[in-house]
Amino acid sequence: MATMQDVADRAGVSAKTVSRVFNDDPHVLPETRERVAEAMRTLNYVPNVLARTFRAGRSTSVGVAVPDVVDPFFAAVVRAVERVCSASGITTLVTSIGDDPAREKPVLEALLRTQLMGLVLAPVAADHAWLAPWTEHTPIEFVDRAPIDLEADSFVEDDRHGSYLATRHLIEHGHTRVAFLADQTHPPSSRRRLAGYTEALADAGLPLDERLIAFDAGSDDGATRELERLRRLTDAPTAAFSSNARVTMHAFSALKDAGTAFVGFGDFPMADRLTPSVSVIDQDPARLGRLAATRALERFNAPSARYEPSTVVPVGLTIRRSCGCP
Repeated sequence: MATMQDVADRAGVSAKTVSRVFNDDPHVLPETRERVAEAMRTLNYVPNVLARTFRAGRSTSVGVAVPDVVDPFFAAVVRAVERVCSASGITTLVTSIGDDPAREKPVLEALLRTQLMGLVLAPVAADHAWLAPWTEHTPIEFVDRAPIDLEADSFVEDDRHGSYLATRHLIEHGHTRVAFLADQTHPPSSRRRLAGYTEALADAGLPLDERLIAFDAGSDDGATRELERLRRLTDAPTAAFSSNARVTMHAFSALKDAGTAFVGFGDFPMADRLTPSVSVIDQDPARLGRLAATRALERFNAPSARYEPSTVVPVGLTIRRSCGCP
């Protein structure tokens, strides 16, 4: 069986360049990519990661488990994992956990029993210690939220700083009553984002009013009820921070009708085409998916290698019209 070095020698490049081509690195020159691809075809090269699955009797699949594959954020994570795996000749098995923590364990156990090469997981439960035996032979990569009571890699975005930026921006527009809208499907991220919201209020010398915190805005009806409750307050909020894209989409019409300025955490399709266009904390869920899938394959191929276990990806504020900017 041809090795990566055989491909490198035939293509006149280094083994590292072959690896970059195999992983679809966009920085490889087209002519170099074509030489390496031709060498792979000529030598019938089977990448080591696949060769190892044959030797170990494992499947050639990576699992992806997220709360909701329809959610724009998690859909982007799934697509990114699929792209990384497809480039390596590996299939993906995708499942939705839902928002019930009790459902997470049986769903994941069924997936892990298929002898996966790795698992990319966005959990909803608050205890992951039971996964420890599985991590001994299956790389498990956490995205969007870190593991609890388990040593495993995590790839998360800077939730706290993002919500701080959004809340501070609304305060800079003169709003002193800013609501916090959330749902029950992203509890760890919601807590981090609530911490950033609270910090921004404190830095501006504004008190935290817990009546302005709404945790039931994850549906059209829920968002409508929460916003009606907020509007009935004698000192109703004039602005709102929406803690994820799903909440923003459910609350959009009610926020627009009320003339409430708002910023959402997470972009979503058509957000820039709506009236008003939605100002957002711009996430990069695809990057999280790429990083997690790449790490899963790396750990599968080199189990004893050492990696940085925690990766925090920065976020930024994309200003459109919903916040009140012209």
